[in-house]
Amino acid sequence: MSELKLHPNAAASLAQWHAMIRQGDLKALPQLLAPQAVFRSPMAHTPYPGAPVVTMILNTVFEVFEDFTYHRELATADGLNVVLEFSAKVGGKELKGIDMIRFDEQGKIVDFEVMVRPMSGLQALGEEMGRRLGAYLAASKA
Repeated sequence: MSELKLHPNAAASLAQWHAMIRQGDLKALPQLLAPQAVFRSPMAHTPYPGAPVVTMILNTVFEVFEDFTYHRELATADGLNVVLEFSAKVGGKELKGIDMIRFDEQGKIVDFEVMVRPMSGLQALGEEMGRRLGAYLAASKA
C-alpha cells in the first residue's frame, strides 16, 4: 500500500492517534481535538458537539472494544481526511467498521465519524455505550 499523502499537521496528529491506540492510553486526546470537534455516532442521527464530549465518547468506546485493530488507511486528495478500517469485538460480537476523521490545517480533529457493521455488532456496541454513557450523552445534547 502506498504511503498516505496527508497535510503535515494532519499526518503528525494521525501518528499521535495511532501511538495512543498502541499504548492503550488516550489521555493526550484533548490536545488533538479542535474545541468545536464533533462525533458522529453510528447509533445517533445528530452529532455530539464539543471536544469534552468527543473525548468522553472515544475514551469510553476504547474501553468497550476488545481486540481492536486497524487494518487499512485511505486519505482524500486534500490531505485533511482519513478513513481507518478497523475490527473489534463487543460482548463477544465481532464487528468491522471505519473511522472517518477530518482534520483542520492545524492538524486538529474537527469531525470524527464512525460506521459499524454487521447489525449485531452495532447493536452490542450501542447497548454497551448506552449503558455507560446514556445519561451523559442525553445531558450533553440538552
